Amino acid sequence: MVMSVRDWAARFAEACDRDAAIGAMARYFTCSFMWDMGAAKVIIEVIDGRVTRINIDPAPLDAYDFALRASPQTWREFARPVPAPMYHGIWSASFRRDLKIEGNTLVLMQNLRNLTLQFELLRKVGVPV
Repeated sequence: MVMSVRDWAARFAEACDRDAAIGAMARYFTCSFMWDMGAAKVIIEVIDGRVTRINIDPAPLDAYDFALRASPQTWREFARPVPAPMYHGIWSASFRRDLKIEGNTLVLMQNLRNLTLQFELLRKVGVPV
């Protein structure tokens, strides 16, 4: 059973805010990004490493710094406890699978370590697709 986007957002925000590694490194982790999962799109806003808002129903003109877009199947593979090869991270999936990276990649790169930790939390909280 797939959890609702609202339930997922609450679980994800809590997991991010409780993660010791993110907390230790996140003083300047400030950005907003979209995860486009096909059927579900969310904009995650982070200020100083804390998830301040997750927009679970973004409008077409809602702003964000960068986006990661992939099919629901790819997101489900990312969220497996042990992902299959080429689903273990955003770079491998962007090279060999259907993940697309769009927007301000400078902001993505400036926040890459913390973003990677958040991405890996999907293995614990799942995805809403």
